[in-house]
Order: sequence, then structure tokens, then C-alpha cells
Amino acid sequence: MTKSIVLVSGGMDSLVTAAIAHSESKSSEHLYFLHMNYGQKTESKELWCFHKIADHYQVLSDHRKIVDISFLKEIGGSSLTDSKMQVSDFKGESTAIPTSYVPFRNTIIISLAVAWAEVVGAVRIYIGAVHEDSSGYPDCRPSYYKAMNKLIHEGTKATSIHVVTPVIHLSKDKIIQQGVDLHAPFEYTWSCYKAEDAACGVCDSCALRLRAFARLGMTDPIKYRS
Repeated sequence: MTKSIVLVSGGMDSLVTAAIAHSESKSSEHLYFLHMNYGQKTESKELWCFHKIADHYQVLSDHRKIVDISFLKEIGGSSLTDSKMQVSDFKGESTAIPTSYVPFRNTIIISLAVAWAEVVGAVRIYIGAVHEDSSGYPDCRPSYYKAMNKLIHEGTKATSIHVVTPVIHLSKDKIIQQGVDLHAPFEYTWSCYKAEDAACGVCDSCALRLRAFARLGMTDPIKYRS
């Protein structure tokens, strides 16, 4: 049976991607969940979400891997990891790369997922990249994943491994709707870049999330400061 690795950050895009992977899998035994601690400001909360989502989909304990890549914090250059940089508030639509961009993060994460896939014999790597974010994040563009799959084919012994991006062309509200259809537990997700106790509601990620729930006439189940 086909084994799959799912990159689960704890955000709602990765949750819905995990729900899709679960629905496409014959059994939870074929799913492997991978999470990265990279020194982000909401690291503890995201890790909690990872375990709650993994529990929900009954992923085996030895099929869960948490990798420390906190060297990204040492490199800096992102308001998510650098204590000297402030996470900016949402100021409307923009084509500028936001300060929350973590340099080359997705490439590093996918590389580790590919290495694990070769070890466990997984064929698919699911990632919740969204093209809606691509104006700000270069590593969320469809062209990036097309190039990445070519690289994986060239650079691995198991040339059948490929990255799957099931929500890449969906808007945030459509992602939520698909998650609702699949009974995904949004209460176990976290999108805020600033805080862990209650979401700030004003950073770029919170703004995208709140607007998406509002478009659907739904109430976001997580706690906000205001």
C-alpha cells in the first residue's frame, strides 16, 4: 500500500491537507506526520496542534517525527524567528514579500521529508502550500513545486517520490469549506504569528484566516485577544 508523509505545521492549511491525505489513504497506518521546530515564536503552540491533529487521525506514535531545525533562528532574516524583528500587522493586499518569510524554509523542510520518505518507503509528500500566499512567499508557487519534483526525481534513489499540493489553487475560504466537508478539527489549529495564548487577530496570517471564516458566515473556533 502507498505510504505518505504529511507535513503538519499546525496551521489550518496543513490540517486540511492532512484530512485530504487521510481520506485518500487506505489506512492511518500508511500515514507519517512530520513537524519542524525552527525557532518560530509560536513553536510550543504549533507543536501542541501537531500532536492533537495526529491523535485525531490516529497516526501511530512511531509514524510521527519532530525535527529541530532551529538553526533557521540563528540565521534570522524573518520576523517569525528573529527576536529583533517585529511581526507586522496586516495592512491590506500587497505584492511585497512580508517580513514573516523564512528564507528557503520550505526547501529545507521538503528535503528532510524526502530523506525520511526514502527511509520508510513513502511515495507521496503532502504539503499545505497555498498559491494565494505566493505573492509574498516564493516557495508557495506551483512552479516551485514543479521544479522541486524534478529535483527529487534527479536526486533520489527512490525516483517515484513526489510532492503533492492538494490545496495550492484554493482560496482560504474554500480550504476551510473543504475541511468542514472532511470534518477536520479546526479547533486544533493555530495561525497566529505573534502569540500562543490567544491569537492576535491582526497579523497577516490571522487576517487571512478571519476573513476566510467571515466569508463563509462561520465563527473561527480558536481564541482571539479581541
